[in-house]
Amino acid sequence: MAHRDKEPSKLSLFLNSDLFKGLLPFIGLVVILVVMYYLTNGRIFQPKRLRLLLSQVYYPMIVATGVFFIMTLGSIDFTEGSTLGVASIVISMLSFYNIPLAIIGGILTGAAIGAINGFFHVKFKLQSFIVTICTMYLFRGVCAYMTTETAIPASAAIKALDSDALKISITVAVLLVAFFLFKFTRIGNDVKAVGSGETAAVFSGVKTDKVKFLTFVVAGALTGLAAFVNVIKVGSITATAGNQLETQILISLVLGGLPITGGAKVRFSNIIVGTSMYTVLNNGLVMLGFESATQQLIKGIVFLIFVALTIDRKALKVIK
Repeated sequence: MAHRDKEPSKLSLFLNSDLFKGLLPFIGLVVILVVMYYLTNGRIFQPKRLRLLLSQVYYPMIVATGVFFIMTLGSIDFTEGSTLGVASIVISMLSFYNIPLAIIGGILTGAAIGAINGFFHVKFKLQSFIVTICTMYLFRGVCAYMTTETAIPASAAIKALDSDALKISITVAVLLVAFFLFKFTRIGNDVKAVGSGETAAVFSGVKTDKVKFLTFVVAGALTGLAAFVNVIKVGSITATAGNQLETQILISLVLGGLPITGGAKVRFSNIIVGTSMYTVLNNGLVMLGFESATQQLIKGIVFLIFVALTIDRKALKVIK
């Protein structure tokens, strides 16, 4: 009798299905919430702790929104931290003249850095991770140079704006606008098309170079807006402003289920779920008294597990 291959079980099919992979980030968030609640004896969800959690979500979620569109393209951006640092310096300096001017200055600074990244990526056909690693060091150097003597303070007027209501309003507004653009306009379709296959996108009429350039500009502008939220929170800017923010954003989005290859399988919920998961995990580890090295080790393990579970191996390709 000929040997017959054993058919995969229904459970095996479900675990390998897109539905399960889509649910996995939500399951991961629930698991982390439950584990941290148990390990901290519920202290992590006390009112003071919840306010601290929220205060650490606002500007990373705004930055992650811009990076989400870049990663949907199948690209990557390592300049968020240095962009936030430089934009925060500009906002702090301009805040002594005029608050609206300071906000505009921060947004334009971020957009300019994004334009530099997009220009070299598109014009010279350089891979995004190479371009943004170079500019990351460039603008981190600018930030360090401008804060060599002392921290750069912001005006009392801009620090007086520090309120949860304002920060929540800005964050929610960014998310709502981005969701609308991603879900109901051609912008969302174009970035997903480029991520799924640039050659096919070109034949479909997508102006891929324009889409990629503008995506980097908008992502930079959002980081500039996030810098305003950062300034009203911290009050003064040092050389470490935004340090390792790019790593935090990348981990957050992958934890949220965003495929590092981009394309049509990305979900807008990746931003909210991932940023929330990272913040809860990070705060929980701090509350449990783990040293910095141990925290990094644990976060690295969680990160690797989620990459292994969520990556689409059939579509795996080099990051653009």
